[in-house]
Amino acid sequence: MTLSVTPKAAKQIQKALTQRGGGIGLRVAVKTSGCSGYAYALEFADAANPEDQVFETEGVKVLVDAQSLPLVDGTELDWVREGLNEGFKFHNPNATANCGCGESFAV
Repeated sequence: MTLSVTPKAAKQIQKALTQRGGGIGLRVAVKTSGCSGYAYALEFADAANPEDQVFETEGVKVLVDAQSLPLVDGTELDWVREGLNEGFKFHNPNATANCGCGESFAV
């Protein structure tokens, strides 16, 4: 099981952790939500939970809980700018569909 981040995403994670004043990394989870079934949930982590799998890539740590891991296995987290908007974008090989607004996905 893997999850990776691009150099641009790693830079943004590190920048946010610095602005926040600390933390060990970014926690990625999948919640039941949205019109397609699942939505990503991101939060900064101060410590790993016992059920977390920790991935270190591009110099940052990404934590994923055991329940979410099969849904994000092989995912690459990127930081993109689209027009006036910028933010994290998930390239998830497990997603079979995405909703029109881009907030949720199906597997």
